[in-house]
Amino acid sequence: MFHWKTMQERIASIIEEYDAQGDHRTGTEADARGAEWLAARIENLGVKSELDTFAFKRIQINTAGFRVGTLTIEGVPLFDCGLTGGEVEGSIGALGSDADIGVAMSLPITSNQADLVRRQSAAAELEEARRTSRHKAIVLVTDESMPTEGVAAINAPHFLKPYGPPVLQIPNRHWREICALMEGKARATVIVACDYVDASTSNVQASVAGSDPSLAPLLVMTPRSAWWSCASERGGGIAAFLEIMRAVRELNAPRTVIFTANTGHELGHIGLDRFLGANPGLLTQAQTWMHLGANFAARLDGGIRLQYSNEDLRSLVLSHCGRQQVAPLSEAPYGARPAGEARNIFDGGGNYVSIVGRNGLFHHPMDRFPDAVDVPLTTRWVAVLVGVATDLAARST
Repeated sequence: MFHWKTMQERIASIIEEYDAQGDHRTGTEADARGAEWLAARIENLGVKSELDTFAFKRIQINTAGFRVGTLTIEGVPLFDCGLTGGEVEGSIGALGSDADIGVAMSLPITSNQADLVRRQSAAAELEEARRTSRHKAIVLVTDESMPTEGVAAINAPHFLKPYGPPVLQIPNRHWREICALMEGKARATVIVACDYVDASTSNVQASVAGSDPSLAPLLVMTPRSAWWSCASERGGGIAAFLEIMRAVRELNAPRTVIFTANTGHELGHIGLDRFLGANPGLLTQAQTWMHLGANFAARLDGGIRLQYSNEDLRSLVLSHCGRQQVAPLSEAPYGARPAGEARNIFDGGGNYVSIVGRNGLFHHPMDRFPDAVDVPLTTRWVAVLVGVATDLAARST
């Protein structure tokens, strides 16, 4: 039985503290503070925490901007693109045109089928332009449904192997002026000047031992890094991670539960890849992987998508949804490659349960506590996840 008010207060506190740490970009000071904070939160539950710290090369942005007409706009580069060195000058036009600098608007994450098709088409066009170096540089404008200030940054799955021309992401405030300048065949300048600097980052790990070590463990994972504060994107997963740990510790279950909060989410899941590299057998030997993914705490244009590897896990999750009077907006079909870190488990042949969602402020700096977070609804979804985890941990077969 859940004590709703107490759980809701804990969840709000966790997300508020996470939000206040600053931009959680991998390898930054805020990222390090977040790791230490989460480790302390784990220790406060009476569970031993471990920081798995490793070195990597962090991108340091020196100058990233776009000049066209009378406009000078600062931006954020893609973290897996080429760099300009100096300035790139030339004509501007729509992505895929013959212009030196291709310009396009990014489309938001959505579960609307028509918008999803448009997004997939736009993503394919961007990928083709990057792979073929069709333009000397590319400018991506944050979708106009987002606030006018700030960049909704795109993840960098190829962070370790960057490719293509420089790509600069900018806010949408001047989109109409930029469109008019493109029609007038204006000339523009793009600069993406960055350095790769030595840095370190950490996965935060823990385990709660079960009474029967012969049973395959349950794995609970959540990303802990993000582009900005990302309160509703990441906060729900962090809160569920800690609430599951609290419940499992009190349960004294037969099955061991292993927890990993991974860094490097926005950089091609480098933290999860490190964890899997150190524990290769767990991919298929774990009873189940629970992926506490993005956006299920979102207040603005939210909507949950559940992903599972088999019918048994689906039935279990939906039974707890019924108890908490919540329902997903959509479900991923079996056999389809899932979103988020669950795809790593899918690719490795493991069993998984995964929760992800949409978010009207996805990857945007305005995703802040409290305005962007639906705490009461988040509490219901956390209760679902706690119920699923404790049921799986209690299984003796």
